This record gives sequence, C-alpha cells and structure tokens, in this order.
Amino acid sequence: MAVALFLAGVATFASIWATQPLLPTLAADFGVTPAQAALSVSGPTLALGLGLLVAGPLSDVLGRTWLVHGSLLATGVVGLAAAFAWSWESLLVLRTLQGLVLAGLPAVATAYLREEVDRRAVTGVTGLYVGGTALGGMSGRLLAAPLAELGGWRTAVAGIAVLVLLCAAVVRWSLPPSRRFRPVPARPRALLGQTGRVLRDPVLVGLFAVGGLLMGAFVAVFNGLGFRLESSEFGLSTGVAGLVFTTYALGSVSSTLAGRLSAGPAGPRPVVPVGIAVAVAGVLITLSPHLPLVVAGVAVMVVGFFAAHGATSGWVVARAAHGSGGAGQAASLYLLAYYGGASVAGTAAGWAWSSGGWVLLVELAGGLMVAALVVSLALRRTRRLAPPSEGATVEPG
Repeated sequence: MAVALFLAGVATFASIWATQPLLPTLAADFGVTPAQAALSVSGPTLALGLGLLVAGPLSDVLGRTWLVHGSLLATGVVGLAAAFAWSWESLLVLRTLQGLVLAGLPAVATAYLREEVDRRAVTGVTGLYVGGTALGGMSGRLLAAPLAELGGWRTAVAGIAVLVLLCAAVVRWSLPPSRRFRPVPARPRALLGQTGRVLRDPVLVGLFAVGGLLMGAFVAVFNGLGFRLESSEFGLSTGVAGLVFTTYALGSVSSTLAGRLSAGPAGPRPVVPVGIAVAVAGVLITLSPHLPLVVAGVAVMVVGFFAAHGATSGWVVARAAHGSGGAGQAASLYLLAYYGGASVAGTAAGWAWSSGGWVLLVELAGGLMVAALVVSLALRRTRRLAPPSEGATVEPG
C-alpha cells in the first residue's frame, strides 16, 4: 500500500507541476506574458479542484481503488497528447483536461488511508503520503527542466507522461483493494446533505481556508522563481534553475515529522501555525540579492509549508470522521480550496512579477501566509470532537 500510494503521488504531482519550471520557456516560445504562461499551471490546478467535487462523492458511493487506477491511466494518455499540442490554446485545453482527469487520486487517497489503516496511525501515515507527493512534485520538476534543455518543452511534457504511465502500471499491480469501504447511498440528496454537514463545521471551513491560502502563496513563489533565476539578476539556465526544486526533498521529511507530531497528545493544533510561521520566514529570506540565501529561503519555506499542509490535511480527515462524516467529501473540499488557491494566486504571481518584480511577489505570498497563520491560531481555540463510538477518546487535535 505504501509503495503504491507513493508512486501514485509521484505520478499525480509530477504531472500537475510539469510545466512550472518551463514557464519562461513557454513564454518565449509562444510569445505570451508571464501571467499567460502561468495558466499552464493554473488551468490544471483549477480543473483538478473542480474535478474533486465529483471524484470525492463518487468514491464515497462506488469505491476508492478503481478511481485511482482510471485517473492515473487517463492522466498519462492526456499528457502524451499535450506534448503534441499545435498551439498555445490547444496546450492550455489539454493541460486543463489533464488536471480534470487526475482528480481521482487526491480525492480518495486520504479517505482510503483512513479506512484501511489503524486509526491510531492514520495521521502519521497521511503525513507520509503527503511526503510522497512532495517527492513527486520535485521529481516532475527536476525531470522537466533538463528534458526541456535537451529537446524543448515537448520532450519535457512527453517524458513526464511516460513516467506517469510507468507509475500507473506499478500501482495497478501493487495497490491492495479496499477491504473496509462502506458505500454511501447513491442519492443526490444524501450526498448534498453530507456535504452540507461538512460545510457547517467551522473548524473544517477554517482548515479549507488555511489550505487555500497556503497553497496559493507556495505556488506564487515557485511560479515567479523561474523568471527571477533566469533573469539578468542571476542569469541561470532552465536546467540549473530547475535544481532549486531539490528543496522538495526537505518537504518530504517535514511533512512526515509533522504527521508524527500531530498524532501525539496535542494533535495538529500547535503544528499547523508553527509550520506556517516557518514558511513566512523562508519567503522573507528570499528577498536577499544573494543566490545562496535565496535558495536557503526557498528551502525554509518548503519545510514550513509541507509541515503545515501535512498536519492540516490529516486534521481535515480526522475531524470529518469524528464529526460530520463523509471523509471523502471533506478531503475533496479541502483540496478544492487548496488547488483553487493555487490557480488564483499562481496566475496573480505572473502579474506581480511583471508589475513589481520579486518584492511585489513576496508581498503577495507573504500576505497570504500571514492570513493563513491568523486562521490557524483561531482554530487552536475550537472544541475537539469525540468519536461517536468511543466517547473517551478525542480526535487528534
């Protein structure tokens, strides 16, 4: 299970972020602005968020693993088609479609873990899964940059698609089928009622806001970072600039550690704001004109972001399971906010870079992170919930 979900995370997140290190190349090749180039990332992230609205409830009715397999296969096929896009508009359409079809994995992964893993370990295991997605995002970006230098952006996009298909084959062979899944009645009114119960929980709504704000800030920084590193300030090539994504390995470590800390007596409530505060410090460090400090600031931001995201995503599923039910819907709504924030702020990052350079972009990202910090501190004062069947034990956080 661990190997399968790790590879599924690699495939999904390598695909969704494949064009992020290629933004300066795409802008030059197609003659578009930085904000327009960012649509190759914002389009699929927005489509992914919208796809979660369908994929999450559908998995609650029909099951988990079939959706994972179908999603990975379709993602690889559409990715190959995108490598042969004949215009900027067709590339955007195919990238957006790719975001839509890959929604199956993130919609069900945490709910699947919640059902199949002992509840005392689920928060830590969720942190481990998030760490796998961090490595997936890193591997996709690191692979895309040198491939683009070798054969252009088409070679890079095709290479990522082949990686996705290879991962899909291994996942098809190794992922255990669901054993503890209990379907929700396939009645739209029941599904809407369950979604309504999720949205009436102020803690869950607050966690959705934290996810959206954080991810928006994170994507904004990385969308603009390539333009800065390849500008006259530093003059790096696409391949060398892409090496900054090796910092994602630190996110794998911090999210796993955050998951373990969240499984402790205090739960995720203190972990989330500490992670956000670390991320804010990292963003501020990137204001330095010295390249080593810029990279160090990015590394600090990655550590804080993935710690906060790992703890927050585990908190969402635990809260839903102990309160409103519908872990699939809760996870999907969290990711809808998460990727919605990425889409909006990622596009705004292109405008910020063009209008005010790195300083304005840092103001944008830092402001979003500070807003997430305020919400997370407010959530620390909310009431914990007890599981329906075990009143003596409270949710983790």
